[in-house]
Amino acid sequence: MTEGSVIIIGGAEDKVRDRVILSRFATLAGGRDATVVVISTASSMGVEAGARYKQVLGELGVTKVRTIHAITRAQANDEKAAYAIRNATGIFLTGGNQLRLSSTIGGTRLADAVLDQFRQGAVVAGTSAGASALSSHMIAFGASGATPKHRMAQIAAGLGVLPGVIVDQHFQQRNRLGRLLSLIAQNPSLLGLGVDEDTAGVVGVDHVMEVIGRGSITVVDGARSETDAWEVKGHRPLMISGVVLHSLPAGYRFDLRRRERIVAPALHALPGGGEAASS
Repeated sequence: MTEGSVIIIGGAEDKVRDRVILSRFATLAGGRDATVVVISTASSMGVEAGARYKQVLGELGVTKVRTIHAITRAQANDEKAAYAIRNATGIFLTGGNQLRLSSTIGGTRLADAVLDQFRQGAVVAGTSAGASALSSHMIAFGASGATPKHRMAQIAAGLGVLPGVIVDQHFQQRNRLGRLLSLIAQNPSLLGLGVDEDTAGVVGVDHVMEVIGRGSITVVDGARSETDAWEVKGHRPLMISGVVLHSLPAGYRFDLRRRERIVAPALHALPGGGEAASS
């Protein structure tokens, strides 16, 4: 069994112009030979969201696209939902509310089928809430702001496709550095990934993440950090010191297991096909 790729998207990905991120997903899923399932459970406009992605992927050459909008656990436990995943070469989780997604499909046949298909080599992508839900530990909700504070965010169990990390989205646009720092202070074994809008991390079977899109991914590594998070009360600011922070735009790669940037950038991933200076 060979695991597939994972694509974590910060939300608001370009669906009209260059469509760099969705094109990469379509390619990894198999292009014209792809069979894609779009799961729109996270969205309150799930049927419309599923139809929109079906249209865009069709324009990118993917003709076999099925949408699943399970809104109850009973529907997510229906064997038909799980069966729809079994031949998928690509699975896409839309944005919306990640707690709606995880609490509706977590631990169901549908969630098990997604993991099984991923382990058989399918590419699994999530945008916004869908990206957050791909990790084992998921940000359920939280506050904005640059200063890390106690009780700033709540963690819930995600789907477990990408273990060892915690993903936050709309990162720069919604000023979410503080909440990611606060969570890493409390969970330093996890690697924090803050993904900007129209930006994605493409994680291969080697657990190396390549950044594509218009923004950056902020990597927060608290393995050697110190904090007073355990003794702070209420919603007061907490101390975290010794964090290693990386801000990686398109073309750069990061080894999630070794927690280190790979020096040579992936030149083909830069916007417009330009070349990056050697770092």
